[in-house]
Amino acid sequence: MDILQAIEQTFSNVSIVSSITSTVFVILLGWYLRRAEIFGDSVGKTLSRVALKVAIPALSFNSFMQPIDTETLHQGIAVLIWGILVYLLLIFITPLMYPKAKGDRKQVLAVLTTFGSTTFFGIPIVGAVFGAKGIMYSSIFNIGYRIFLYSYGYMSLTGLKMKASNIKVMLLKPVVIATFLGFIMWICQSFVPHVNVPVAVSGVQGTDMASVAFYRIDQTAIWLWKPLNYLAGLSSPLAWLAIGITLGSVSFGKAATNKVAWYYSFNKVILVPLLNIIILSLLVKLGVISMSYVAIATIAIMMATPTATVAAAYAISSDREALLTSNASFISTIAAVVMTPVWIAGLQILHGIGLI
Repeated sequence: MDILQAIEQTFSNVSIVSSITSTVFVILLGWYLRRAEIFGDSVGKTLSRVALKVAIPALSFNSFMQPIDTETLHQGIAVLIWGILVYLLLIFITPLMYPKAKGDRKQVLAVLTTFGSTTFFGIPIVGAVFGAKGIMYSSIFNIGYRIFLYSYGYMSLTGLKMKASNIKVMLLKPVVIATFLGFIMWICQSFVPHVNVPVAVSGVQGTDMASVAFYRIDQTAIWLWKPLNYLAGLSSPLAWLAIGITLGSVSFGKAATNKVAWYYSFNKVILVPLLNIIILSLLVKLGVISMSYVAIATIAIMMATPTATVAAAYAISSDREALLTSNASFISTIAAVVMTPVWIAGLQILHGIGLI
């Protein structure tokens, strides 16, 4: 398939186009509602908390309620390994992206470039584009992200040693609990008691019978899976509305004059995901790893996210380049909103011509 055919196929794919328009339109709606003062500034923070504490944990947990097979297991392990290796790689590479920066500024920019808003910004978009399998891969990928964000990121931006209290805060976050619980349940399906139940598709039971792990609530406890699924469905609109409200609450003019913030945003939203795509494609072509298009595209979208809220909070609370961090967070969010449709379409085109 040549590139023109790939482009035509991509933009005639209703699923891809609707995923792009859904993301952009709902973010723009949030921006308008804030600018029109229909929503106050606090609404965005409230929606963010609901998304992070309820909707996204439900989304992550439900994504693991699916059968396990050899190929998917291998894909999941590959994503997990790369999710750890890539952060080790970025820890060494990102300081080199800012040769003119010194001291705190270099350290802050490097850490902010390494960690993006993968949970709040990335997972809802991945879910809209790739469905349950994409969400599962993104949740597995985030395991490495959380390990390094709450250790290396914390120590680098605060100058403090890793504390037990910080580890406790990380482990007790709803999305972390949901991810680890779902992941363990998914990989242990073959080793737990099974029950025979009518096969359910989208919450509707049919007449065909299947043997599944007793805790596969999508088949054995639809009364529980359904409400969790409704909550999971809120993650994308809540997150996108909150992003739009946040953008509508900040003056673009002040942040736009900061050239370093623009340079950082280019590195974060374009260069880092591009680096991931190139390395993963080469590793797959050379036979070093086996990773599907959905897995590679999921990782690319997760890496094309704006500044991680937690990382920004560490820098600001420690008074380490607080103004630059705020400007970088704002500009990178705008850049990510603009580039997300480009990445979604571009990844599909690259897949169509056989590069990934």
